[in-house]
Amino acid sequence: MKSKKQPEDFYEVEITPEYLKVCHPFNPDEQIAWQEIEEIKLVNTDEGPFLPDVWMLLSGNGKACLIPQGSKGWNNVYEIVSKYEGFNFENVIKSALCTDNQIFDVWRKQ
Repeated sequence: MKSKKQPEDFYEVEITPEYLKVCHPFNPDEQIAWQEIEEIKLVNTDEGPFLPDVWMLLSGNGKACLIPQGSKGWNNVYEIVSKYEGFNFENVIKSALCTDNQIFDVWRKQ
């Protein structure tokens, strides 16, 4: 029995020492250098299971990358950014418990 692909399965995350890149076959690639990241948010939606319902948004210097939870690479990116000084684990927990449309700030560059 072949398992059905989930929407987040179409996202590919490339991690290098210099940058993070997110690719999707039907969307333009998104890329941001680690040093450009100024803030990180978790964006919850009520669109699951038809679309990803939790996104990690990394933004700064006019650029942004959105990574859906459950995609290959999410855990690796989370492992890196959760070590940033001042990372807000309380808001990560709030996001995990939320099923509504809501945005949670988890890190901001000082």
